[in-house]
Amino acid sequence: MTGLAASTAPWIARQRAALAAQPGQALLLHGPSGLGQYALAESLAALWLCEQPVAGEGEGAAPDQACGQCASCHLLGAHTHPDMRVLMPEAVMQALDWPLSEKAQQELDDKKRKPSREIRIDAMRDAIEFAQRTSARGRAKVVLVYPAERMNHVTANALLKTLEEPPGELRFVLATEAAHRLLPTIRSRCLSHAMAWPVADEAQSWLASQGLAPADALAWLRAAGGRPEEALKMAQSGLSVAQWRLFPQAMARGDTTSVADWGPAQLVDALQKLAHDLAATRSGAEPRFFELGALPKPPGWPALAQWHKDLVATASRVEHPFNPGLMLEALVSQARTALHSKP
Repeated sequence: MTGLAASTAPWIARQRAALAAQPGQALLLHGPSGLGQYALAESLAALWLCEQPVAGEGEGAAPDQACGQCASCHLLGAHTHPDMRVLMPEAVMQALDWPLSEKAQQELDDKKRKPSREIRIDAMRDAIEFAQRTSARGRAKVVLVYPAERMNHVTANALLKTLEEPPGELRFVLATEAAHRLLPTIRSRCLSHAMAWPVADEAQSWLASQGLAPADALAWLRAAGGRPEEALKMAQSGLSVAQWRLFPQAMARGDTTSVADWGPAQLVDALQKLAHDLAATRSGAEPRFFELGALPKPPGWPALAQWHKDLVATASRVEHPFNPGLMLEALVSQARTALHSKP
């Protein structure tokens, strides 16, 4: 799902309207994954660059939405706006259809390296050089950083120097799912905005508008912990609602065939949700991601705690598996062992 598509979500539109007239040149959007940080960031960039922004409701209301029709809006929609730069890992840029630099694209085409999963210092230098230029279309210039936590210390410190004294009409919007991993000095130089959670009925209606059946929308919203963007991503992954409901018992059996088509990151995320819900039921609380009847009997606290610790460690390196197939087998085996531990 692209940010432009998600920007029509009503909770994204409300946040954009609230942030449209905020002062300052750097904005930090933060919160859990699946709440639309990138969607809101791109929607704000479109508004700032739009040549005919649309005013909100009410007499004398300020512009709070891009028109979607002017030359700037078309350029941004095509990811070719000369006054827009994105700072993203190359893998994220490819997933979101942003063009790479000519040099980076050539290196990847020649198979000299794989797409970066961090924001590269070369891209940061290009963005800093862009910041010094005059606006090509005479309006604002925008730098969008996502996921902002993918900056290492070198790239973060390079960005910090420009954040301290942003030239002209340059505006920054940083979007992150892990604000705690950003340098405190970067956080302090940004206006901070915590992403809003949509109400359940609103999220279900939006998911239905994206083509999901009402019952499936409700099921995927639960599986995503109430995060609509994550729910849509899960629904579009090829996984069925029935498969999700059977997942806990499959892990209790050590059934690797049920997850043979999953990626390691997808499996780790699902296992973390399962571990969370088992800990919740062990404490007498309601599960969040699975229906109570789908869960096996929770193991004892020592096994749950160790399993959770192991999953956190695996999550930190899951994007670089030595052998994805072996990792899947190891994760399923680990889950089965934990789930059969004595209460």
